[in-house]
Amino acid sequence: MYTSFFGLNDKPFSITPDPRYLFLSERHGEALAHLVYGVTESGGFIQLTGEVGTGKTTLVRSLLLNRMPDNADVAVVLNPQLSVIEFLATICEELHIEVPHNRGSAKALTDALNQHLLKAHAEGRRTILVVDEAQNLTPAVLEQVRLLTNLETAKQKLLQIILIGQEELRDLLARNDLRQLAQRITGRYHLEPLSREESSSYIEHRLKVAGSLGEVFDAGAKREIFRLSQGVPRLINVICDRALLGGYAQESRRINARLIRQAAAEVKGQLEYSPWIRRSAIAAGLVGIAIIAAGVWSVLQDDRIASPEIVAATIAQELPATEPEPLLEPVVASNAQTPPPEEPEPGPTLDEQLQLAADLTNADYALAALFETWGLEYRTGGRSGCAQAGDAGLTCLYQRSSWAGLQQMDRPAMLTLVDKNGASHSVVLTAIFGDSAELSIGGVRVSHPVAEITRVWFGNFMLLWRPPTGAAISLGRGSQGADVAWLRNSLATIDARYASADPNSELFDAELEDLVRLFQREHRLDVDGLAGQQTQIIINSLLAVEGTPRLSTPRLAQE
Repeated sequence: MYTSFFGLNDKPFSITPDPRYLFLSERHGEALAHLVYGVTESGGFIQLTGEVGTGKTTLVRSLLLNRMPDNADVAVVLNPQLSVIEFLATICEELHIEVPHNRGSAKALTDALNQHLLKAHAEGRRTILVVDEAQNLTPAVLEQVRLLTNLETAKQKLLQIILIGQEELRDLLARNDLRQLAQRITGRYHLEPLSREESSSYIEHRLKVAGSLGEVFDAGAKREIFRLSQGVPRLINVICDRALLGGYAQESRRINARLIRQAAAEVKGQLEYSPWIRRSAIAAGLVGIAIIAAGVWSVLQDDRIASPEIVAATIAQELPATEPEPLLEPVVASNAQTPPPEEPEPGPTLDEQLQLAADLTNADYALAALFETWGLEYRTGGRSGCAQAGDAGLTCLYQRSSWAGLQQMDRPAMLTLVDKNGASHSVVLTAIFGDSAELSIGGVRVSHPVAEITRVWFGNFMLLWRPPTGAAISLGRGSQGADVAWLRNSLATIDARYASADPNSELFDAELEDLVRLFQREHRLDVDGLAGQQTQIIINSLLAVEGTPRLSTPRLAQE
């Protein structure tokens, strides 16, 4: 969704272990060197441990794809929560070993494996067993793993074993009953998270591999990413991916620290403020307490001085003991000024409204408000909202988009907003008025600046639309029928430049594909020549189809 907006070839922060994106920090380089040495020179066990998300699996994928000797056969066990029999059977399956009889016997499986290893050794081949998530191995399976290293010749082990796991694996192998296995480990390496500088380089590395030509994350954003992730690559990926979605939704091609904090709030479910903000808040609180204390003291002082008894006593001491003079008429001050009218108190912010209406911002309330914009009634507790919409000839479209893209589709939409505590809220966007927009929050319509809304919206939305011929289908080269005729006529109605040479043709040909591409290019859509749902919705909006609720006044109606 956001790749073309940032000029990327693919998503740079996917959490799948793609070896193309391998970033060799100092620690990762050393770990890979240990693995390469283990599979080429050593025998017995190699142990690689690290915290969750530090890149262990990615390192092993890189080893298997790019660094493995040509004469190596590899068995990979990804799910180690197996019994001894299942574990041995998995190894035999990975190495394509035929077990002629009694597959439920550990002895039969071990004998078949031993015979295969001897044959492979005679042919000059090495056999390597990789066990991922090895901290989940039971002691019985670990003991069987140890016994597999007894398969050897007079000069070398026949099976090289690589154990990969979290920190718990080190604790597991430190047990007294597993000391025999621990003594056979010839190489150990523990993978640490990235440093601050490495985290910044890691982000830039992945962006460049994905095709980025400029800086996307500013320096403040990178500092926040490190603070929130503590250098764990997987957390960096998740936060960066969500921040890019947020930047796309807000049409910002530079990701700053604020977007990073919002992304982390959506990922973690709570907003983490920077240490500077926390220190500032503490300092502001202390200053506020001091100001309040000074104000209270001042008021008390004024009250003491203004006390009638004190004033009377002071006057009695100062005046001579004479007969009192007649009282004069009171003088009314002529220069008294009328106090200025009080400023109206500002209304609640969007974030405050979301939190106050938390019980009313679920999907049911939002769907009811969305249906209402179409003049329909939503019924809870039965069929899904999309099924009910289908009864009225409408179709649901779930998507991510930018604010400009949402405005262009010009339909009321259910948005997912995230408050400062990380809680999600379903609301409905019902209208846009320049820099402000109207939202239905729990059935109550309120207005807020667009900038305030986009700060808490990460691009998720759902809208309803009416397909022109009843079915929501994408139209592309080779499509035929009434949908294609509708597409030709609609494009020609919007602008004569989109008119076809044969307006009555019901075949989606090369000419129509070029016209669709032109339309998409001029309306800032993905230029693929395919008239999908988004393209059809925008065509409908420009045609100002009767009976369709709108966020704003359609362009053709103005003209």
